Amino acid sequence: MHPADLVRDHTVYACVMGSRAFGLATDASDTDRRGVFLAPTPLFWRFEKPPTHVEGPGEERFSWELERFCELALRGNPNILECLHSPLVEQLTDTGSELLSLRGAFLSRRTHATFTGYALGQRRKLDADIRTTGAPRWKHAMHLLRLLTSARDLLRTGELHLDVGAERESLLAVKRGEVPWPEIESRMTRLAEETDEALLRTPLPEDPDHARVAGFLYRVRRDSAQSQAHHERVEGVLRGDGVRQD
Repeated sequence: MHPADLVRDHTVYACVMGSRAFGLATDASDTDRRGVFLAPTPLFWRFEKPPTHVEGPGEERFSWELERFCELALRGNPNILECLHSPLVEQLTDTGSELLSLRGAFLSRRTHATFTGYALGQRRKLDADIRTTGAPRWKHAMHLLRLLTSARDLLRTGELHLDVGAERESLLAVKRGEVPWPEIESRMTRLAEETDEALLRTPLPEDPDHARVAGFLYRVRRDSAQSQAHHERVEGVLRGDGVRQD
C-alpha cells in the first residue's frame, strides 16, 4: 500500500495547526495540516512494515501512524500534544474521537521538561541569529513566547489551550519586529521562571496513563484485524469460494 493511500483511506484524525490554530494567522499565513492514520493490522504481519509517518499528499501536510503518534504523545512531545488540542478539526472517525477523549491521559509533569527543553533549543537558535545577523527571526521569537506561555498555563491548570486569545496583538507586534529584543528577552525569562514555579503546584500527574493508551491501541489493532478478516471472508463468498468448514 502506497503511503499516500494510507493517509487518504485510513486517516482517523486530521486538523489544522500552526498560526491558524494558535489564533495568530494573517492573510499571508499558510495552512499547516496534521493528521493521524491507522495502518490496517495485516500490514504489520509483513517484513516491510507500514511507515511511522507520511509527508503529504499535498503541501504543508504531515501525518503519523497512530501507534507512533501515541508514543510521542506519551513522551510529552510539544508538537504532538498541540496537534491533539487543535481547535480546527477537519476529519474525525470514531477511532479519532476516542483518541481525542484520551487527551488527558497523555498529559503529565513530563511536559515541563519537554516544553522547556524545546523552548531552550529554539532560544539557542535565536541567539545564533543575533550573533550572525544582528537580529533574531522575529516570527520564531513570537512562537517561542507563545510556547512558553502555553507551557506555563498547562502546568498551572492541567489543560492545554492553543488559541492565544488576548495575547494576539502583542505577539504579532513581536513578529513585525516592533518590540525591542531586550524586552522580548525579559518576557522569556519571566515566563520560564513562572513555568518552573507552576511545576511545584501543578495538578498534572507524575506520569501519563500508559495503561489506558495501551488498551486503546490494543482494541483498535484487534478490531482492524477482525474487520480485515471479515472483509476477506465476504470477498471469498462473492467469488464463489464458499465458506470453509473446519
